[in-house]
Amino acid sequence: MTMRLDVTDTSAGACCTPLVREPLTAAEAEQLATTLKALAEPARLRLLSIVAASENSQACVCDLIDPVGLSQPTVSHHLKILTAAGFLTRSKRGTWAYYTLVPGALDRVSQLFVAS
Repeated sequence: MTMRLDVTDTSAGACCTPLVREPLTAAEAEQLATTLKALAEPARLRLLSIVAASENSQACVCDLIDPVGLSQPTVSHHLKILTAAGFLTRSKRGTWAYYTLVPGALDRVSQLFVAS
């Protein structure tokens, strides 16, 4: 007894979901990966959260050390990465550095996950 298998031509009516918005370009994906890497560290997320929750979305590095339980050089390193990724700006006042949340910086990331 010979078994017969039916073959279905799938190339004729292939299912494709149309794009409803432009996907990221290669350059945009590269930039976004760098941005997300900056956020992919618990201490940095916490620091960003503290700055965002502070009055005027601004905090002195001296106020960020105790809440995260890290040394001042380590906190400064994390803040430098967040600044380079475009989440914070830095200003010097006397011997202390103050960090301010960049308006709309977090919106850029959240917009990736909003359906249009």
